[in-house]
Amino acid sequence: MEYGIVGLVVVILDVYAIYKTLTSGADTTAKLLWTLGILIFPVVGFIVWLVAGPKGGGEVVA
Repeated sequence: MEYGIVGLVVVILDVYAIYKTLTSGADTTAKLLWTLGILIFPVVGFIVWLVAGPKGGGEVVA
């Protein structure tokens, strides 16, 4: 039972990371590489994305 809950949490976090990656301002190649990394290495890929992944890309208005 515990592994099922942990697996569900990993899937939810990975879907969130992939969504944020695809909606970021990064170029298409970076989006593809980040998505593949998250899919191939679900836990490690999420942690690396969390630390170094593409950011939101929002513009700062002065």
